[in-house]
Amino acid sequence: MPEPADHTKQSPTDAGRRDHAAAEPSCGHDHPVIDSAPDTAALISARQVTLTRQGRVLLQDVDLDLWPGEIVTLIGPNGAGKTTLVKALLGLETIDQGQIYRRPELALGYVPQKFDLDSALPLTVERFLALGMDQLVDRAKIISALDEVGAPNVLRQQLHQISGGELQRVLLARALLRAPDILILDEPAQGVDLAGEIELYDLISEVRDRYGMSVLLVSHDLHTVMARSNRVICLNRHVCCSGVPDTVSKHPEYERLFGVAAAKSIAIYRHDHDHSHDLSGSPAAPDHDHARKAEAHTHHKDET
Repeated sequence: MPEPADHTKQSPTDAGRRDHAAAEPSCGHDHPVIDSAPDTAALISARQVTLTRQGRVLLQDVDLDLWPGEIVTLIGPNGAGKTTLVKALLGLETIDQGQIYRRPELALGYVPQKFDLDSALPLTVERFLALGMDQLVDRAKIISALDEVGAPNVLRQQLHQISGGELQRVLLARALLRAPDILILDEPAQGVDLAGEIELYDLISEVRDRYGMSVLLVSHDLHTVMARSNRVICLNRHVCCSGVPDTVSKHPEYERLFGVAAAKSIAIYRHDHDHSHDLSGSPAAPDHDHARKAEAHTHHKDET
């Protein structure tokens, strides 16, 4: 496992990331002009990424930068292309147009959305974590990784016999064993209740703080996101909007349900797209006439 990050030091890359973050638009307003070339100061930088399969556009002109130490939450409806984009960023999908830059020797930790396992295969958690690594992983490191994710008791259990929540933690431990620069989690809270989601977000925050890695978190939930997210990006084949989440600790009902500490772990993402999508999912032009009518109606209501 890597040494804990020293957050007291300021690097030119960190400064550039903050400048970039400061330029992020609030959702649905005045999207900034992004250079056509990928930014080599980023860990991963995508420009005008377009991907088509069997005549269907899955991604269209997607621009995205992932910076050191930040948490980015990628949201969007089913079929929006979130998993496809992640696979393209990882190099698992070939894009048709655009460019994707990955920093040389970039270490990636990936927790997939689905993990299919043959229940007839005799495989302990320990053996599973030792398989497929670039270098030999000793038992002490495996035990340490399981302790890190709060699953110390599953070491000798058969992988197919552990619970879904335990499996998620094992997959996270496997990703951490790679000492990643970026930890990518594709819908890790799928099938988990809100209390479990809060616990997972707290764990991700602790791991990020301890090792200084970046996190890309994919979620199908369009509203409830991780409060520690530096940016939330809404994707529906293209980037619809991006912004900063609002912590739900401002909402007393969440505090009553989950307590003050838990309410600070989740956030609400408020967004207002400046366009719509047609039946095929393609973005339609902004309805400026509709916006003008709505503004005129509001103004009239205020006067009365």
